[in-house]
Amino acid sequence: MTDHPVSRTVMIDRTANPAPLGLMGFGMTTILLNLHNAGIIALGGAILAMGIFYGGLAQVLAGLMEWKKGNTFGTTAFTSYGFFWLSLVTIWLLPALGLWEVESKQTMAFYLALWGVFTAYMFVGTLRTNRGLQFVFLTLAMLFFGLAVADATGIAAMTVASGYLGIVCGASAIYVAMAEVLNEAYGRAVLPLWPVAAKSKGVPAAAE
Repeated sequence: MTDHPVSRTVMIDRTANPAPLGLMGFGMTTILLNLHNAGIIALGGAILAMGIFYGGLAQVLAGLMEWKKGNTFGTTAFTSYGFFWLSLVTIWLLPALGLWEVESKQTMAFYLALWGVFTAYMFVGTLRTNRGLQFVFLTLAMLFFGLAVADATGIAAMTVASGYLGIVCGASAIYVAMAEVLNEAYGRAVLPLWPVAAKSKGVPAAAE
């Protein structure tokens, strides 16, 4: 019996990290909307356009790219928040187009609270990644719950306070995105992310 040499093929993933795209789309759109919630700017076309294209479609695309890389967390997070922005803009536009009535504050409170619950669960998934990503998801969960309470109670000050929290949340997402880009470009930790565990399958690419 003759032994034959066994050849092995090693596949190297050279596709780009989609997390910065998703985080930037989320972060910039979140800041813009919460400048409105804080009473600094009016709700207008700029926020709607960002919600459709950068916060919405760009995040969905990032989620699909995370699926290709086998990242369940990234797929779930970016795709879900992308469709969150698209659904939110739709809720705003339907009454303007005469297709539906303005949504009640009570309904919006439940809508936001459900997204808060989802984000709280996703926050648990960040506990094995890095402090930067943990801060993004923690402040986002607080933002959703804060806005839900504001709609449920009608307390305007709660909306304003949540708006400022949302600005901080969005800025932290931009920081993590830029850390991902610059750290990869320079091959060293230009902007620290404070990792808390080794990367394993199923955790965000931001853990790198």
